[in-house]
This record gives sequence, C-alpha cells and structure tokens, in this order.
Amino acid sequence: MDETYHLRRIERDMPDRDDQLAVLRSQKFLSLAMCHENRPYLVSLNYAFSETENCFYVHSAEDGRKIQYLRANPQVWGQVIEDRGYIVGQCSHAYRSVMFQARGEFVEDQQQKLHALSLLIDHADPDPEPLKKRLLSTPNATNVTVIRLVVESLYGKQGA
Repeated sequence: MDETYHLRRIERDMPDRDDQLAVLRSQKFLSLAMCHENRPYLVSLNYAFSETENCFYVHSAEDGRKIQYLRANPQVWGQVIEDRGYIVGQCSHAYRSVMFQARGEFVEDQQQKLHALSLLIDHADPDPEPLKKRLLSTPNATNVTVIRLVVESLYGKQGA
C-alpha cells in the first residue's frame, strides 16, 4: 500500500485488532480484488480467518479466472463488510469493514489442506463436527484447491 495514503476521515478509523477480528468472525464472505495484465477481477468468496496464522483460507475449483490471476500475480486486496443498515432520517449507513492486502499461496500439503478445510467448516457451519467427520475423512477430501491469503496489512473502518 502507498505509505503516503491516510484516512481522510480519521474518526472512521477502526485500528483496534479486537474490533477488526469481531468483524472477521461475524461475517461469511469477503470480496477479493486481483489484477493480471492490467485487467482487474473481483470475486466474492466464503472464507475462514486464522488468527494465529494471520491469514485467510478460501477454496476453489482447480481452474478458472481466479486461479489464473493468482498464479500470474499473487498480490491481492480484499474486504469484509459488516452491514449494520441504513440510518433512517440521517441519510447515513452504519457499517464496519476490514480491508487487507495479502499474498496468495496455493496450499499443497495434504495436512495443511485438511487444517484449512476444517477452519472453513468451523466458520461456516453452526454444528461443524458431524460435517467435518463426514467430509474430511474421505480420500477425496484434499482434492480441492485451497488458497492461503497471507495478510501483509489489515485496516479497519467504521461509520455511524
């Protein structure tokens, strides 16, 4: 990120990591921006965020535009938004967002894939254990493409 950039409305800054993590824990989708040969691409994905590893995990089919772009240029920008709704009578909208710059890596190790898939199920499903037992114990469990988005910088912003 350009180090000369600064938040114009400083009162909207959300620098506290606990606040940022609360947004990441509560939401289910992120938007991921990529660029290849000066052509942008934006995709929304379900995710899991590993607080200890400071990275996002996403999964994918083994081919497609997202994969092609990440292989050509692993630098990405992403955002997770918590929509708190329109504020009637104030012409304003309440939100919290977490933006991040990251480097995409393809997870090849089978145990790391199982770890990532387990985190994804934990984040998405209210009762993850039966699903993990059923899906992660099959021989085909690791036939999915798993991408680790290693966070290089994380920013929070909030409004109203």
